Amino acid sequence: MSQSTKKYLIAGLGSVGRRHMRNLISLGEKDIILLRTRKATLPDDELAGYAVETDLHVALEKHKPDAVIVSNPTAFHLDVAIPAAQAGCAILLEKPISHSLERVDELQKAAQESGSKILVAFQFRFHPGLMQAKALIANGEIGRVISANVHFGEYLPAWHPWEDYRLSYAARADLGGGVVATQCHSLDYLPWLVGEKVKSAFGFTGKLSDLEIDVEDTAKIALRFESGALGSLHLDFNQQPPEHHFTIVGTNGTIKWNLADGAVRMYRPHPNPSPSGRGTKGEGNWDMYPLPNDWERNVMFLEQTKHWVEVTAGRAEPTCTLEDGVRTQKLIEAIHQSQASGRVISLD
Repeated sequence: MSQSTKKYLIAGLGSVGRRHMRNLISLGEKDIILLRTRKATLPDDELAGYAVETDLHVALEKHKPDAVIVSNPTAFHLDVAIPAAQAGCAILLEKPISHSLERVDELQKAAQESGSKILVAFQFRFHPGLMQAKALIANGEIGRVISANVHFGEYLPAWHPWEDYRLSYAARADLGGGVVATQCHSLDYLPWLVGEKVKSAFGFTGKLSDLEIDVEDTAKIALRFESGALGSLHLDFNQQPPEHHFTIVGTNGTIKWNLADGAVRMYRPHPNPSPSGRGTKGEGNWDMYPLPNDWERNVMFLEQTKHWVEVTAGRAEPTCTLEDGVRTQKLIEAIHQSQASGRVISLD
């Protein structure tokens, strides 16, 4: 339970907005206002009994919320986030922060002037496996990072079985969809894990599947980090069954993670290799860091919400800042620019 309750406004009551709402309620936060467009495809049963507004400016002026959750379609994030920041609200801003960099400077300026604290909702930063991997890398357990690879393939029609996938934000260019933006979690967490900014990027993207969508559904991405380390990512909307994992190779070991079991595995080479440097087959060992027995997917969302409640109360600073979100947005745009131009794009 939270130590003190605040007033929360939720803009966007799709699946993730409702997850945020349920998690707030589970933490004892009951003063919740809903900003509705009436376009959600989920039943309204769980929303009964809460104050509803249909105009953002009326909601901000009338209720004066302490905090705002921005979970509407990507292309409309800034329409909510900028006025909320101007009002000084703490903000939980769903990823990606927008469909483009246009008007992002307005949000930055508003937050700076009002003191609004913004947490960008990259929930994988709260996954125990990724937190463990980051700690191992930061502690030098695999030496200096040389390369990293992510594979993130999912089947879009299976995401929300209750709705027509063709109408979802992820499937529509006008709502800010596409696989690069929608599955940008890895574009956030890979630099976070490696501990370095991306220096340059190259991307191939395309609408290659038989899905009835007007955005890219497949991407192959190459990154160069500031140290010279290299990264690669595969993203798609078509893979069945889904698969999400990464491998990070260092000068003195390797870390692997797979969403299937959530565990981190780290390879430690033999401390005394042969004089030739080649070692012997089978030398070294894998250490495994499993998930807690009672862990389930919502826990990372819940931990993110707990952190945001602390940010709202002024007891913590956002661990995933607006500037982190801006860097990921720039990377998304660099990948699209690379596809359009056929060139490596510098992010300096």
